[in-house]
Amino acid sequence: MDLMSPIGSSGSLAANADTQPMTLLSILLSFLPIPQPPSAAMAPTAAEYVAKHEIPVSEVKLDSRAARPQIVGPDTPEAPFPIALDGPVQKGFGRGSKDLGCPTANLPDESITPISSVAKTGVYYGYAQVIPPAEHPEGFSLEDLKVLPMVMSLGWNPFYKNEKLTAEIHIIHEFGRDFYGYEMRAIVLGYIRPELDYISREALIEDIEVDKCVALNCLERLGYKLYAKDSHFRLGASETKSNM
Repeated sequence: MDLMSPIGSSGSLAANADTQPMTLLSILLSFLPIPQPPSAAMAPTAAEYVAKHEIPVSEVKLDSRAARPQIVGPDTPEAPFPIALDGPVQKGFGRGSKDLGCPTANLPDESITPISSVAKTGVYYGYAQVIPPAEHPEGFSLEDLKVLPMVMSLGWNPFYKNEKLTAEIHIIHEFGRDFYGYEMRAIVLGYIRPELDYISREALIEDIEVDKCVALNCLERLGYKLYAKDSHFRLGASETKSNM
């Protein structure tokens, strides 16, 4: 077949009064895949940025009054979630409590590979538990040692211009003491939003407070609640019975 020539009465490629003649280029282009808009799954993972020695550029949030959804994601976790993390709590930059009123626990680099290797930077939610040594539980209440809701920031914290990837977990609970050096276990269940830069510290704090509310709302769904009883955590007798 001569693709440059229209076909007559039989012609599936023939031009008629309502169409323009098809050229070889247009025919070939018709066989190419249609470009799709970029999706979240196509975004580079945090580990890929580390491997390239790059820091992702974050959007600056200009309007702190913009409405945000109060619940996000599907009714049950979808891949790559759930993601289990654990490791000793390290001292971070000390800004969470002092600057933001939101104390965070940093996990060591080797402990965050399970999420940084499969997920992009951003704010996530799930559950976490502090586990002090059995011989030194002083200063912790029974409530402190339960599996509790958390929000987690994975990235470079663009407002503070960090130069190293970190995973900072904020457990949504008032602790009576710090727990540096103690084991923390966490299960990440979903994604809330991308990392953003801000025009003021107040705007950042406002978004953090919304993140906490979104996390609590999301974890109220039955498909997420059950992960508070996951075997990844150290469950007490009362918690185990309540899951039976």
